[in-house]
Amino acid sequence: MLTLKVMKILALHSNFIEYEPIEKEISDAEDAQKGKVRVDDLVVAFIAVEQDDDDIIASKAVEEIRSWLEKVKCNRLMLYPYAHLSSNLADAKSALRIINAIDSMLRKGNDIVVYKAPFGWTKAFTLSIKGHPLAEHSIHISNSSSSSSKSTTATVAVSQALQKEERLVSKWYILEPSGNRIPLQEYNFNGNESLKALADYEVKKRREVDEEPPHVRLMKRLAIADYEPASDAGNLRFYPKGRLIKSLIEQYVTRKVIEYGAVEVETPIMYDTKHPSLASYFNRFPARQYMIESEGKEFFLRFAACFGQFLMAKDFTISYKHLPLRIYELTRYSFRKEKSGELVGLRRLRAFTMPDCHALCKDIEQAKQEMIRRLELSKEVINELGIGLDNVEMAIRVTSDFYNENKEFIVELVRRFGKPALVEEWSERFFYFVLKWEFNFIDNLAKASALSTDQIDVENGSRYGIVFVDEQGNRRNPIILHNSPSGAVERVIYALLEKNARLQKEGKVPIFPLWLSATQVRLIPVNDSYMQYCIDLMQRIESNQIRVDIDDREESVSKRIRDAELEWVPYIIVVGEKEILAKDTLNVRVRGVGVKNMSIDELIREIRDKVKDKPFMPLNIPKYISMRPNIMV
Repeated sequence: MLTLKVMKILALHSNFIEYEPIEKEISDAEDAQKGKVRVDDLVVAFIAVEQDDDDIIASKAVEEIRSWLEKVKCNRLMLYPYAHLSSNLADAKSALRIINAIDSMLRKGNDIVVYKAPFGWTKAFTLSIKGHPLAEHSIHISNSSSSSSKSTTATVAVSQALQKEERLVSKWYILEPSGNRIPLQEYNFNGNESLKALADYEVKKRREVDEEPPHVRLMKRLAIADYEPASDAGNLRFYPKGRLIKSLIEQYVTRKVIEYGAVEVETPIMYDTKHPSLASYFNRFPARQYMIESEGKEFFLRFAACFGQFLMAKDFTISYKHLPLRIYELTRYSFRKEKSGELVGLRRLRAFTMPDCHALCKDIEQAKQEMIRRLELSKEVINELGIGLDNVEMAIRVTSDFYNENKEFIVELVRRFGKPALVEEWSERFFYFVLKWEFNFIDNLAKASALSTDQIDVENGSRYGIVFVDEQGNRRNPIILHNSPSGAVERVIYALLEKNARLQKEGKVPIFPLWLSATQVRLIPVNDSYMQYCIDLMQRIESNQIRVDIDDREESVSKRIRDAELEWVPYIIVVGEKEILAKDTLNVRVRGVGVKNMSIDELIREIRDKVKDKPFMPLNIPKYISMRPNIMV
């Protein structure tokens, strides 16, 4: 396991920093000018030097800082000694020497304007951070020894599988539903630009985001989610509307998985790195991990539900008659230490909600049959979530041996998907699985994000000591499938927002699936004399499990209609004298359709027919608009 002793740097792309030295903390403090110092448009690098940090660490820090300055296109830097980033600090003399070494190396070449806050002082400071996804960046640099030589490496725990994946050389193909497999460079992508975008993204493996994708603007404007200033870019806050949408998605996917036949469990979020099964699995899973210490032990935060479910299954008494045995957990949360440059909005997070379903199978043939069933489940889920199979592309990752032995099965997966799929073929197996398929959403920046996925795992039954008794009474390890029918819940919302951003760009009307719309019906009384009618109407509508609210603000009718449209409310009803006189007939503005004359019963019936059996939750915000705080400004 990699060492946790590091130099820690927090780099912030800032509009300005203003600081003022207050008093000396140590006798060897540097000289400092009196009064306030302000520098505009710069990167502020808060630095904590730890014990054992040396010149090699300093050189690596300079490389990382230069790289980050280039990424955010800024050539102005302030080095700011900041002891509060660590509890394992170097002595003052050593720390000052290292910081001065970094300062000196950065000034060479004259391409960077370097400022340095005085070392050894208590300072008051004011800081304004720029509002883009790459503005905040944490750099951890460690020193590990081997014989007489030293090397530097990031403290994020990186599995052997991920290191191998980054060096992986693959063969790429397009596999058509007919079974025709065409080398990628020979395939004609005319009319299939989305698949081409997926291929380009996967082959180049460039995950960083250079500009803000449209869904970030929409998630803020619709008051769904936003960045949390007290956290990092990989942990978001969800407002009431976002929490409602998340909860509905979680309930829907969970119900579909249970109907499919899974048993639902709950497992811990942190695990001992020294556990024999976990230590080896850690290095077979392609992800970066969060490491923590507790009572003298080193733990990692789970990056999936696998180990909890596998450790549980190890204690089961299982017969071949019980297989396939399906085990499910909705992990809130799973944790992955994604690279800072890859974090943007809801697309890629460091803490996320993942519906995670495993199936223990007696052999490869049963696993293949089960995978086809799970593919059909995932197709249904993607469609019912409102993303639609037309908006996703399939990728398959497979070893050469497994492909050659199971070509008909793999072609059947693509045939059931209904469109050509991208295939990445490996000559050897680097991970625990021999085959993995994904449904990928391609966003407005041509970035691909995996949603639904499933894998055939040939290692972990043995690794975790999971056994079943076969027909002959022999104890055997199962083949394990790893499926998420939807992918991360946050990423589902990202895909819906990106899809709607695309619709807006095409001049079409954006809208959430009706069952995911926070407000499904908005009532707008022309004036206060029609409020009681609206209240009675609201009670009648909501008694049929429909979310309805009333815009009772003292605003013009046209403004309230406009505001409802900006919220993507599917049904808007203005209530005035005409509606009162017409009694049971309403003029209903149906989003994307126009005005329809409907009775109240017809309105209720139409909504219930569209929502069908989807989960329902009541509004989690006040029903009267005047009582709601202005969340987004």
